Amino acid sequence: MGEIETLFDGPVTGLPAPLSSTAVAYATDQTDGKTVKHLAGYAPFVAFCDALGVPAQDLASNVERLFTFLKPHLKQIAEDPELSNAATVFVGNVIAALRPDACWSVMPDGSREAGNMDLRITVDRLIEGLGEADDAMLAGLVTRLSEWSSDGPDDSLFPELRPVPVVEAQQHFVRPDLPSREYHGEDGRPINYGDRWGADSPPEDSYSVDTHRERFEGLHQVAKALVEYMNSTYDVDVSVDPAHAADLSVNAGEVMEVARVTPRDPSAAPLTFVWTAYPGVVVHAGLLHDFPFPICGCDACDETVDSEATRLEMLVLSVAAGGYGERYPVGRERWAEYSLTAVDGSGSQSGRGQVALAGEGELEAAAQRLGAVPDGWKPWPLRKSPSASD
Repeated sequence: MGEIETLFDGPVTGLPAPLSSTAVAYATDQTDGKTVKHLAGYAPFVAFCDALGVPAQDLASNVERLFTFLKPHLKQIAEDPELSNAATVFVGNVIAALRPDACWSVMPDGSREAGNMDLRITVDRLIEGLGEADDAMLAGLVTRLSEWSSDGPDDSLFPELRPVPVVEAQQHFVRPDLPSREYHGEDGRPINYGDRWGADSPPEDSYSVDTHRERFEGLHQVAKALVEYMNSTYDVDVSVDPAHAADLSVNAGEVMEVARVTPRDPSAAPLTFVWTAYPGVVVHAGLLHDFPFPICGCDACDETVDSEATRLEMLVLSVAAGGYGERYPVGRERWAEYSLTAVDGSGSQSGRGQVALAGEGELEAAAQRLGAVPDGWKPWPLRKSPSASD
């Protein structure tokens, strides 16, 4: 990295894991992952600026000055791939530094973005676009970024949504035994999924490749076991019907089977399980949120069936225990928001974003129903044990 990569606040790090093409379109609080605001790799651009007698520090703190400097030098920068990448990283770091809630993200195709849920800039394309932008377009972009940087998060009127799980079934869920397989790369060597890259960042060409997706087949078995467990433990109705796939707002691909589990308490959140041919599982929790497993099966993410099964179990068991909440609408943008707290208190996650339902009527119905559970969905009622006389 070099000592000159100290122009931005926070530790200098590598790229975060890519987002999933099937993932819920919500910005998470990243308590389970890595928030990247200061990306490594811009040292060659700092040296380039120094050679021209322009302090990179001045550019790091002024977007307009940065773009004005870049525009006449774009051709020279583009001729050197290392310098071009360094300039891209520098611009992304500048954008990520404009707001406390802004950070880097990687799209499923490997493209890099900087921003938050209100504004995300595809930095790779921004550098290319600067060369084609006229003065008016450049001024408009600077104004947009300036307004975005001064427009604080729309959270002041909305207290944190943190439902607390209060009910845990006496009979604990036991994950079924999953088959153990060995997977090999093109070179014939075994792939150690879960620790494939060690302490190194994944190669850039691994972000859009998902080899050996069959390693997630066991998620089908885990989901079936969860549905059986919920049916035997809680007072619920289970409906197996392909039509329930319409509950999802994300594209799940080819659907193989669908089951909706509805607790017999309208203040408790229903769950819809969708088995996909990927292979994977998508769970629709409550009214507005979808959770895919795996969230991303690409080689860079390096997920395993065990890690995804743990996530799936956390979601389902925590919802049943009353550790799940949803809220809509939130703020000026009318976001939908969710929060999930693990049944054992070991972790939590949350997110917000725009929703995609069929019509305004559905959104209004969701708003009314969620208004009745402002602190989160209630725990599922437990199934009553049969009496001795039954």
